[in-house]
Amino acid sequence: MDKKNALRAGAVAAGTTLMMLLMSSPALALTPDDGDDPGPGLSVAQTLGLYVIAPIALFVVIAGLVMVLDKSRKQG
Repeated sequence: MDKKNALRAGAVAAGTTLMMLLMSSPALALTPDDGDDPGPGLSVAQTLGLYVIAPIALFVVIAGLVMVLDKSRKQG
């Protein structure tokens, strides 16, 4: 790919991204809707446990199961 095509592709990608950002409407999260009943917020420990520790633990469990099941098939 020559320099001209790369520059053109970059310009198109940047333009498309800019237009998507400009055309999107704000989420308006500050104005609650009818029927909203937000619960209490999460603490720092709960947030880290839910979004960091739980996915890592799930990955380790799945990877461990794959490794154990793969090794048992090779031996038998």
